[in-house]
Amino acid sequence: MAKSEKSSFQLKILYGEGDAEVVASQAVSIQKAGHQVETAVGRKGIDEAVRRGTFDLVILGPTLTRNDRHHLPYVIKKTQSATRVLVMHTDGEGHPAVDANTDTGRSMADVVAKIASLMAIGELASNGLPKGAAAGR
Repeated sequence: MAKSEKSSFQLKILYGEGDAEVVASQAVSIQKAGHQVETAVGRKGIDEAVRRGTFDLVILGPTLTRNDRHHLPYVIKKTQSATRVLVMHTDGEGHPAVDANTDTGRSMADVVAKIASLMAIGELASNGLPKGAAAGR
């Protein structure tokens, strides 16, 4: 793809939840912020999506089980090491394969703001650029 061909979205995001209705309704907020969003339901759906496509960011939502929110970041990093992982509903706990998180009860507006802040400080870049690549622009 030539450099003059610029996409109209900011990031390519995979948004996964354990509930199909939740992922469908919440993905709209991320799309309205200008991101290309693919959705997946459940651990298997997220795993398959990560193996078949590349993403700048994977968001793991609160309707996934705690076990899925713990296990999937490892799967994602093993498959796509440059992809960033944001986990919702974490209660502040740390995880070595998670790049960002939001605490329990935060809204999708807070998630969109978190994505924007990560992009602003260069921790998240589009088109598979490594962490920190956007800061040098």
